[in-house]
Amino acid sequence: MKPSTYPLERELGMRYYASDAEGIGGRLRSSPEDFLVEEIPLPEKGGTVGPYLICQLIKKNWELQHAVKEIAKRLGISHRRIGWAGTKDRNAITKQWISIYNATAEQVAAIYLKDITLEPIRQSNETLALGQLLGNRFDLVIRDTQSQNLVQHVQTLTGTASEGVPNYFGLQRFGAIRPVTHRVGEWILRGDFEQAVVTYVGQEFPGEVDPVKITRSDFLATRDPEPALRNLPLYMAFERSMLHHLYTHPGDYPGALKELPPKLLSLFVSAFQSYLFNCALSQRFDDGSTLNDPVPGDRLIFANGRTDTVTATNINSVSLHIKRGRCTIALFMPGKTKTDATTLGEQIMESLMQKHHITAEDFERASAFVSTKFDGAWRPITLKTDIESTIENSDVRLKFTLPPGHYATTVCREFMKADPLQMI
Repeated sequence: MKPSTYPLERELGMRYYASDAEGIGGRLRSSPEDFLVEEIPLPEKGGTVGPYLICQLIKKNWELQHAVKEIAKRLGISHRRIGWAGTKDRNAITKQWISIYNATAEQVAAIYLKDITLEPIRQSNETLALGQLLGNRFDLVIRDTQSQNLVQHVQTLTGTASEGVPNYFGLQRFGAIRPVTHRVGEWILRGDFEQAVVTYVGQEFPGEVDPVKITRSDFLATRDPEPALRNLPLYMAFERSMLHHLYTHPGDYPGALKELPPKLLSLFVSAFQSYLFNCALSQRFDDGSTLNDPVPGDRLIFANGRTDTVTATNINSVSLHIKRGRCTIALFMPGKTKTDATTLGEQIMESLMQKHHITAEDFERASAFVSTKFDGAWRPITLKTDIESTIENSDVRLKFTLPPGHYATTVCREFMKADPLQMI
């Protein structure tokens, strides 16, 4: 396996590539048209009657939370009445499904927002919830690649993707421009709501314009919401909503966080879970283990969700099952469910939890604050997909499908082996 040399990837736990092959470089998302993603919905459930209107949302260059807030504003309703099955990238053209409580098809059809198409589909007696989809279909273009033997490299890396790459949570999971969501989640888990707010509002990053960086830095130093509220641009709605709350309710940092949409609050905590997973996966590679070669103590996850443990007795049959795609090695993403840390992966995760001073009780407290279950879950360490590739001059088009919760940028990362900022 080849180590990553990029500080940002290493900071987020993404420290290895699957293959030693050279990357093709290039740029992903030169335009939104170069990143097309379409949700594959579950078979219709919830009937065809009920208070929820299921709609197809097609958007270009919109972050989902902001799109939902604007749709809710046009309808004159709370954004909490809108549900969705999956979050999607901003710098992209995305086709996905949302549910709106107690809205009519006529009201939805009357909405006009630039670069957004919203089509009523049917009624349902159930809202859409995160993860309720079969997967996502991608059509991506990597432009201006730099490989001297592009055809051969693409063939090699396509084979790597079919055999498996590290199933890291991608950069956008942590915030493409400002990867701070996991840090905010860590402070929420620790119960330090002031530091959570200050991190989200005050942490600056190199890609931002100077006036914004200065405003963030000043707030970080002074904790004074008034000048920050005055100077931050209007489009930074989430920061401004928290600052406005602090201006009218000085010192109420939990209340400032509650100004954010519940799903965004939940995203902070789950981003920290994702960060721990990335770190644990890379530590597994540090110790000399691989993606597809089991060792005694590894936990397995099967397609139906069943788990099992590798032993010295079953290791040969397990290797055959992994090779045939029947199961994969998994790591536990921690939550409020306590584990005995008996397997190798659980022991790695337990040491990371101790390093960050986080316990299962912290997840339980955060669960009550955010109103979201954080029970913990097993996640495969390997991402495999069959890729259809085409090459035109120095541009490479990749078409593939992934299950829910898996990242297309994780696949592209293996091909490009480039600065992660070239993928946002």
